Formats: sequence, structure tokens, C-alpha cells
Amino acid sequence: MDAPAQKLPPPDRDPDARARLGWTLVALVLLWPLLVLAEFRPWVLFEPGNLQVMGRFLGGFLPPARSAEFLGYLLEATLETMAIATAGIALALLLAVPLSILSTRALAVAAIGPGPGRLGGRVLRAAGRAVLTFLRAVPEIVWALMFVRVLGLGPAAGVLALAITYGGMLGKVYTEILESTDTRPARAILEAGGGRFAALAYGLLPNAAQELTSYTVYRWECAVRASVIMGFVGAGGLGQLMDQSMKMLNGGEAATILLVFLILVLFADALSAALRRALA
Repeated sequence: MDAPAQKLPPPDRDPDARARLGWTLVALVLLWPLLVLAEFRPWVLFEPGNLQVMGRFLGGFLPPARSAEFLGYLLEATLETMAIATAGIALALLLAVPLSILSTRALAVAAIGPGPGRLGGRVLRAAGRAVLTFLRAVPEIVWALMFVRVLGLGPAAGVLALAITYGGMLGKVYTEILESTDTRPARAILEAGGGRFAALAYGLLPNAAQELTSYTVYRWECAVRASVIMGFVGAGGLGQLMDQSMKMLNGGEAATILLVFLILVLFADALSAALRRALA
């Protein structure tokens, strides 16, 4: 007698496949009116006339400028941009660190148990979060325009604009990182009578240091790029040099400036990786 044929097990099926498909269709249905409202028509880029316009525009960037005089101006503007970004982030940290400590519930001593300080702690945390919201709600270009009017043209306006806006951004993300990590060690330190800074240093930072460092370096990279926009309103740095080159229709100089930005971004990536390895 022939052996009975073995019955193959049914193929594995994703139990959530229909739900994912349904939510994907819902997202597309909701996204389409937004794309129409934003006049999103990428196929227009590939029309023959538009391709010729883009080709002529990009062709004006070649070859990149290499004259000694321009490279001297470029080096000075690059150092100024790095100084703006670094000083702006340093001042932003002075705002972000205390506000994030104040806003982090895991570091709230009054939240340990019942007591008269619970309501006051909630009010202070809400006030800290409100300040962070206000700081990051106003774009840095608006602060730069105001400070240029007050301080005049130069990098000081860019430094202050970055410090205010990025202080709010850093403080918001720092709070979320500290609250998303394992808060049990910090809570144990507070319950044992330790202070808020001891709970931060020994309870939260050992697990969150890598992510905090990586995000801080990323924000420094963003500050370098933001200096371009602020340079168009007179805040100095590579942005102001880019504005002058574009107004003079000198695509070669603009191309060289963009290459410098690429090098700065690569440097920020390498710095972030090195710091993460050092903190591992």
C-alpha cells in the first residue's frame, strides 16, 4: 500500500495584512486632497521646456569657482558659519537643559507621592513646556530679522536667532528622550532621597546619553544649514556669501559653497558617529 500523502501546512499569513491595507487606503484617500491643495504636480518637471530651463540653470554651476581670492572669502565665511552654529547651539543648550529638566516628569520630586507640592510641580512643568513651545514656534528667520534690525548686519543676529529657536527644539526633544528611556533608576534615586540632578546623572543619562549626543550634533548640522537662510537677511556666514553669488548670477561660486556645505554635513556625521562610539 502506498503511504498516505502528507498534508502540507497552510502557508503563513499575516493576520494584520487586511488592516494594514485598509489603513493604507485611508491614508491615500486623506493625502490626495492635501496634495491637490498643495498643487503637487511633479510630472510638470519633466516637460521639455522645463527640463531645458533646469538644465541651463544647473549648467551655470559648472565649473565650480577656484580662484584664490574667492577661496579666501569662502574660508572666512566657513569659519564664521561654524562659529555661528557652534555659539548658537551652546547658548541653546543653556536654555534647553534647565527647561528639559524642569519639564521631565521622571525627574519630578513632587510626583513621587501625595503632598502639597504636586500641584505646584504640575504648574511648573506645564510652564516649562509652554516656554519650549513658544521658543520653537517662531522660526529662526523671524528672530534673525528682528535681531538684524536691533544689532545690525553680522553674525551676532544669527547666533541669537539660533539660540532661541534651537533652545526650544532641543529642550522639547531632550524631554521626550528622557521620558522615553527607562525611568525606574531615576525614580528609585528620588524615592531614596536623592536630588533631581543625581537622578538625572545616574538614573537617566547612562541610557540616554548616546541619543542625546546624536540629536545635539544633528541640530548643530541643522544650524549650519539654517545659517544659509539667515545669511540672506544679513546674518553673515556662508549664507551671506551665497546671497551675493546668486545676486551676481555666479553659479560657479554657488557650486563651491554647496560643496563646502556637503563637507560640513559629512563632518557632522563623522563627529556624531565618533561621539556615539565614545559613549557606548
